[in-house]
Parts: sequence; structure tokens; C-alpha cells
Amino acid sequence: MRVFDFAVSGAGVFGAWIARELRQSGASVILMDAWGPAHSRASSGGESRIIRMGYGADGIYTRMAMRSLVRWREVAAPLFRRTGVLWMARDGDAYSEATRQTLHAADAPHEILSAGEIARRYPQMAVPDGITFGIFEPESGAILARRGVAAVVDDFVAAGGVYRQASADGVHAGTHIYACGAWLAKIFPDLLATRIYPTRQEVFFFAPPPGDPRFAPPHMPVWIDFTDPRGPYGFPDLESRGVKFAFDRHGPPFDPDTGDRTVSGVSVRAARDFLQQRFPALRDAPLTEARVCQYENTSNGDLLIDRHPERPNVWLAGGGSGHGFKHAPAVAEYLRGVLLDGAPPEPRFSLAAKQHRQQREVH
Repeated sequence: MRVFDFAVSGAGVFGAWIARELRQSGASVILMDAWGPAHSRASSGGESRIIRMGYGADGIYTRMAMRSLVRWREVAAPLFRRTGVLWMARDGDAYSEATRQTLHAADAPHEILSAGEIARRYPQMAVPDGITFGIFEPESGAILARRGVAAVVDDFVAAGGVYRQASADGVHAGTHIYACGAWLAKIFPDLLATRIYPTRQEVFFFAPPPGDPRFAPPHMPVWIDFTDPRGPYGFPDLESRGVKFAFDRHGPPFDPDTGDRTVSGVSVRAARDFLQQRFPALRDAPLTEARVCQYENTSNGDLLIDRHPERPNVWLAGGGSGHGFKHAPAVAEYLRGVLLDGAPPEPRFSLAAKQHRQQREVH
């Protein structure tokens, strides 16, 4: 039986990029997934993910996002949509101010827009009274998620990597890396059940008015409003799928195998109420698509990239939902550096830094 240098379980965005990076470094690698790359139940599945640089005071993630965008463009350039990302902000809001300062310190391209300038550029948006300025990232945007992961897997195979739609049973490797998203806590319940929290998330797509181009790029950017405690965010109409909208907040606990993936009427009404306030032309927009997916955040929202404490040839990589998709190339480079180059580990990514209570601090 063939013995690989590395076996990577989970062909989501983390697993795909990790496998590719290790293979590009000359290692023999097998990548496995029980249902296929970025399948419909994976946290990496679905149409699109935001690539943005703003992270409050968390400069480590701003730098990772900047590096990752370079790599995404190398491997999946046709799948990146440079829509720009608009942060709704207000004076005195700690996250808004920290985001502005961190972007400036990292020399990340951005503009500061007054509320009046936001209204002038994007008349399809209603700017609420509490928003006093915006932070616009002109080089940021959206990546087509499922197709992006598939492109990375294809590149991995083309470089001589082995992909199998199977579980890790019976595979022999010097090092096993588990990048299984919401399944991590099920595979390692004693270790991760109180450190990784899969939660139910609902995402909606609404059809713009017929013949109205204002809700598609370049007329509308990706936008985020973390001044609102619900964490609303949205995408323009990409590939004629509709305007995507969701709230970045934890839903109830969710089992990725058995959880009900039917959206609730209460959530649809909440989405419509928000759109009526902020995008009046979408007041009566048809709901064209909705899906239930899951987050798999760690207890504090930091990524988990660490060795299993009792199995020295096993590594864990996860906890990225809600913000981690964009970082996968930098995650892969980081793990390759630790495994092959003797690079020092980042304490924030350690298992020891994850507490046994859900209190997300990274957004």
C-alpha cells in the first residue's frame, strides 16, 4: 500500500489549499472528501464569499487577507469579482475606527467616504442616520466559492496530487491533517466539542427589478454593516443569481449531517424587513433562492491550526466560518512553513488559545 507524506481530510477551502501547497513543495499528498470538493453541506459550499481586508484591530487577518488575494488571483483569477467592499461606519464606533487605522497601517487600499458620498455613489442604498462615513476597499470583492475550491483541487491534481472521494480510513501517511469544517467536532468530540461550535446560518437571494442594473457590479459593491448588532452584509447580483443577503450572527447549534436545511419564515421576514429599510427598490423583490449552511467558529473566532495534543502526527485546521474562506491560501502557507520549514507557530491559532465557551471576538 502506498504511503503518502501527507493525508488531508476535507476538500473544503482549507483542505484544498493545504493539499495544493504541500504538493507544490514537493511532498506526496492525498486529499479526501466523503462528498466532494465544497459540496452542498460544506461550510465552503455555496455561490460566493467576501474577500475583504478590514478586520477591526486584528491586523494579522488584514495581512493574511492581502496575501491570500494575491494567491487567489494566481489560481482562480476568472472567479474573482472586484466589486469593491463598502463598510458602513460611524464616528465613535470602536470597530469602525480600528478598521480604518489597521487598513492605513497595513497600506491596504481604501477610501474614506462621507455619508453623503455613499448616497451619491450608491443611490439604491438608503443610508441610515447613524452611519456617518464609509470605508471603501476598491481592490476587494467576492470569490465564487464552490467553483474556486474546485479550481484549487484541479490544480492540485494537475501537479501530481491524489484526490479521492472517500474517508480517511485505510490511508497511510506520515502526517494526517484534518480540515473537516463542522465535522471536526464530531471526529474529535472529546477535544473540540466545546471549542468548535457549528451553528445554523441562513442566506437569501432576491431578484432585482427587471431591467434594473443598479444591483449588479459595477453599480453595487459588496457591503457590510457591523455597526448594526445583527451584522448585516450583502453581495450584488453575481451571475444573475440575485442580490445575496444574510446576517453575520450565530444561529442555533447545528449538526452538519442531520440538520434541517429548510429556511424559516421568520428569517425570510427579517431579511425582507431589513431590505425594505436599506434597499427600498427591493421591497417586493421575489425570493429566488435560499439556503441553510453552517458556521463552524472556534470559541473566540480565531482560526485553529495546531497539532493534536495526544497524536503527534495529526494536525487540525478549522474554525474559519464567517471569515476564514478568504484566508485559505495564507493558512496553507502558514501550515507549510510550520510543517516543512520550521517556522514558529502563531499562538492565536493554537488549541490552547481556545476556551470552552462560545464568545466570538473575531469578525
